[in-house]
Amino acid sequence: MAAHAKNHDYHLVDLSPWPVVGSIAAFVMALGGIMWMHGGVPWLFAAGCVGVLYVFYGWWSDVIREANSGYHTPVVQLHHRYGMILFIASEVMFFVAWFWAYFDAAFYPDEIAQVGRVAFTGGVWPPQGVEVFDPWHLPLFNTLVLLLSGTTVTWAHHAMLENDREGLKWGLILTVILGALFSAVQVLEYTQASFDFSGNIYGATFFMATGFHGFHVFIGTIFLAVCLLRAYRGDFTPKQHLGFEFAAWYWHFVDVVWLFLFASIYVWGSWGATIAHH
Repeated sequence: MAAHAKNHDYHLVDLSPWPVVGSIAAFVMALGGIMWMHGGVPWLFAAGCVGVLYVFYGWWSDVIREANSGYHTPVVQLHHRYGMILFIASEVMFFVAWFWAYFDAAFYPDEIAQVGRVAFTGGVWPPQGVEVFDPWHLPLFNTLVLLLSGTTVTWAHHAMLENDREGLKWGLILTVILGALFSAVQVLEYTQASFDFSGNIYGATFFMATGFHGFHVFIGTIFLAVCLLRAYRGDFTPKQHLGFEFAAWYWHFVDVVWLFLFASIYVWGSWGATIAHH
């Protein structure tokens, strides 16, 4: 027994089914999605989604149990932070691709206009006939909502460090509400768009960039809602709160990406363009 006693700060995880089950579920989801796009029925894709969500629940439940059991030593927590930093860095590069696509079309509209047989831009940006959003209407409102949510999640974080359980809960409640409000306003904005996703390069780049950001806001809202449930369960302490800390990091990342989207696509992209008035 003494030979097998733990004499290090690392966590050697037990055998887990989740990597294998998650790979199978992701494959089923991808295969189902491809079949659906080619005229098939969506049931296989839906089954894969359910499987992936179940893996999320099971795997993260195991991680929470490991944390509550004392396996997440300071060394383990440090490595978890490194992992989250790398994940956010990969997300940054993901959005760089969409910004690149937008600015490539915006800075070189003459070249885009000559590609293929479709008049993509008419040699100008935004393309001829496209009426863009007024940046000082719903986009500005959503910017203020998201910035306010960044302050409430920071309030919740500092309240937790001070072991203020009520401040933690109320900060998270307000952040979740603001995140849901942002998503609702973005859906409303999309319904008022005077351009479509297909048929023009402006619509494609606009909806891909802002749509993926909206998806990240939706995921971040769920992330924070789970943290709120855990806060009511008493899981977080001033010294053991990685789950909430990572949710706060992710939310601030979403905030910063939106500021770049607002400044570049909504404000700069509307200069000299025809503004749609609703």
